[in-house]
Amino acid sequence: MPKDRSKSTAPTRPRRARPQSRKSLLTPQDLYLFNEGSHFRLWEKLGSHPMTRQGEDGAFFAVWAPNAEAVYVMGDFNGWDKRGHPLQPRDRSGIWEGFVSGVKKGERYKYHIVSRFHGYSVDKSDPLAFLHEPPPGTASIVWDLEYTWNDHEWMNERRKRNAHDAPMAIYEMHLGSWMHVPDQEGRPLTYRELALRLAEYVRQMGFTHVEFLPIMEHPFYGSWGYQCTGYFAPTARYGTPQDFMFLIDHLHQNGIGVILDWVPSHFPNDEHALAFFDGTHLYEHADPRQGIHPDWKSFIFNYGRNEVRSFLISSALFWLEVYHADGLRVDAVASMLYLDYSRKEDEWIPNVYGGRENLEAIAFLRRFNEEVYRAFPDTQTIAEESTAWPMITRPTYVGGLGFGMKWDMGWMHDTLSYMSKDPIHRKYHHDRLTFRMLYAFQENFILPLSHDEVVHGKGSLLGKMPGDDWQKFANLRLLLGYMYAQPGKKLLFMGGEWGQRREWNHDESLDWHLLDHEPHLGLSHWVQDLNRLYREEPALHSLDFDPHGFEWIDCSDSQQSVLSLLRKGSASSEVILAVFNFTPVPRFGYQIGVPLKGLWEELLNSDAERYGGSGLGNLGGVEAAACPVHGRPFSLKLTLPPLGALFLKSTTKIPPCGDD
Repeated sequence: MPKDRSKSTAPTRPRRARPQSRKSLLTPQDLYLFNEGSHFRLWEKLGSHPMTRQGEDGAFFAVWAPNAEAVYVMGDFNGWDKRGHPLQPRDRSGIWEGFVSGVKKGERYKYHIVSRFHGYSVDKSDPLAFLHEPPPGTASIVWDLEYTWNDHEWMNERRKRNAHDAPMAIYEMHLGSWMHVPDQEGRPLTYRELALRLAEYVRQMGFTHVEFLPIMEHPFYGSWGYQCTGYFAPTARYGTPQDFMFLIDHLHQNGIGVILDWVPSHFPNDEHALAFFDGTHLYEHADPRQGIHPDWKSFIFNYGRNEVRSFLISSALFWLEVYHADGLRVDAVASMLYLDYSRKEDEWIPNVYGGRENLEAIAFLRRFNEEVYRAFPDTQTIAEESTAWPMITRPTYVGGLGFGMKWDMGWMHDTLSYMSKDPIHRKYHHDRLTFRMLYAFQENFILPLSHDEVVHGKGSLLGKMPGDDWQKFANLRLLLGYMYAQPGKKLLFMGGEWGQRREWNHDESLDWHLLDHEPHLGLSHWVQDLNRLYREEPALHSLDFDPHGFEWIDCSDSQQSVLSLLRKGSASSEVILAVFNFTPVPRFGYQIGVPLKGLWEELLNSDAERYGGSGLGNLGGVEAAACPVHGRPFSLKLTLPPLGALFLKSTTKIPPCGDD
């Protein structure tokens, strides 16, 4: 197994931005490292920075535009005069820089770039800006990163919260559609408004982490943030950088980790942003067979270009250092790894060996993971990778990509496919539940029920479930119970925790009024109790990535659509029995082999009346009989409720080795 890098000491607190007095922020060493592809703190050097030079207040500007004939900075401070303030080229680095006096924090600006080619000129926002004006505006804003953090306790302890043996139940959410302000025409909550409500809610529900869909600035709201233009700026739709820092700070103070979606796989072709930046394909490949993503009609980064690697890895480290993020989930990794991804035979260019692997992207991802874990060993990187590419979560020194965890997309699709079927037909698809265990420990998996499964006509999680309304809720409780019993960390998209009825719409708030109705409230209670049990029982989380933590009892009862399994922790006493009945037929006296004698306490039953069930169960527990079944010395005769999930634990005290 790979070394658990999250157990190292926490990083030091980020340095706070302060006015500078030097003529330039860029040293010859900076230029060398940038052009070499090894400068990973570009936010300190490029972009706009308030500073004082020779007693005069203003701002230093620096931008990479190697194929420009001239670069100017224009903004509120010069009446948007395109040629009012020229920048100067810095050696042969491709960087243009200059000091503009009188520029104040909060003033808008852009670069006017005159290319050496085709007579092309264009106005560009700053790729390294800390803040942009809210869309549809496209100007950058001079800003600083001053903020006093109050999450010292979290930062000092988070290596334990992010470790591979720690419970990780992730609440995935789109910030703008989680909750709107009543009576304000659907206005989303601001970062600061969200902080108080979200922290209280996530604590109540028992999730350990929040994962935000991309909050980096993006021009098109309907992209959910996945068409990003501001790789160093949180979207201004909900507030300032300091407001977003406050949100993360407050979550940390409430013991909640924060994972950010990060998108190095593609970027939009908006004229004001990275595309065709200096009259050439600077950040993207020039050849559309390499530079255009056919699915999203967006540009693909040129990972083989040194300066692009510096830019992207600097962005990753920026969010971890400046914003105290606890992890990065890297979107669409599969689209980066394969040159022929979503392309026909004549629409892609093979690599130097004639293969379809994107060697430059592979090298970039390995370097990205190495730099993240070198600087922040107590964080996690998470790959959204939908193929069987090997060793995604294995160290780079053994040939892996070096990610800490990976989404198990196969589990998600197989399980949702199974659960959507009428229970009478499920016995013919039993393998969709059991197939996962053939590969479950090849990677460090997160089990996702994500945003992608509740949009574009796919319906909500509740809507996917078959049967009448009672059966839909019972099936959803069963699905979530099965997810929490499986080895791997957990992820649930907002609204799924209480049964949002309609599919997710990014323009509208979740239907919080549904919690006034018993079935939805009961499902919410079920998720709360699942999260509590998951956190409290080491058997359900400490060996998530170790085959010693899992054992089938019976995975072959397809005729009755019943599964039974054991989850185990490091200690011999850490054993949880989980049993699942995937039909609406109650089963009485169902015999299951167990390893320990004595009373097995029923910890959770998804059919309990508290959750909206029928109340059928095992009266708090069952005594094991000395009757061997399933190759185990003892057995239980259980009542399996309809469409029900059971969690049981032995109360037998196991003596230490050598004791009677």
